[in-house]
Amino acid sequence: MSDVNRSLAESRAAVDQLIAAGVHSGAAWATPRAPGKWSPSQIVEHVARALEESAKNIKGEPNAFPSLPGFVRPVVRGLFFNRVLKKNAFIKGKTNKAMNPIAGAPTPDAGRGRLMQAHDAFERACRGCGARFNHTIFGDIATADYARFQALHTLHHTKQITGP
Repeated sequence: MSDVNRSLAESRAAVDQLIAAGVHSGAAWATPRAPGKWSPSQIVEHVARALEESAKNIKGEPNAFPSLPGFVRPVVRGLFFNRVLKKNAFIKGKTNKAMNPIAGAPTPDAGRGRLMQAHDAFERACRGCGARFNHTIFGDIATADYARFQALHTLHHTKQITGP
C-alpha cells in the first residue's frame, strides 16, 4: 500500500497536468475533439465532479456513485480498481450518468479554479478518514490507493486533451 501523502502529491500533480493541458488547448477549450466526445472544458468538469463525489463517498455522505451490494464490491474491486492500480493506467470505459458533464467552465482559468477546489475537498476527505474506508462501489480500500486511483483517472483524461 502506498503512503497517503505520496498518493495525494501524485493526485495533485495529475491535476496540475490536466490544468496545463486545458490551458494549452487554447481555442479548442470548448470544442469536442470528435463527434460524441468531450471538450477539454467538459473533461475538466468530469474530473472535478469525480473528485467532489469521491470526497463525499470517503466521508460517507450521499454521493453520485452507485452503491453496489456488499457481496459485489470485492468482485468489482478485483476486476477494476485493483487492475487499474496494478497496470498503473486507467481502463477505458463509460462513466455513470451523474458524471457526464453537459458543459464545463467557460474558460481554462475558471476550469483551473473549479478543479483546484474539487481536489482540495478530495484531499481534505482523504486526510480526515484514516487509512481505509468503505467505498460504495469497491468496498474496503486503502485511502492512499484511492488517491492514486484518482491520479490515474485524471492522467487518463489528460491524455484525451493532449493526445496519445
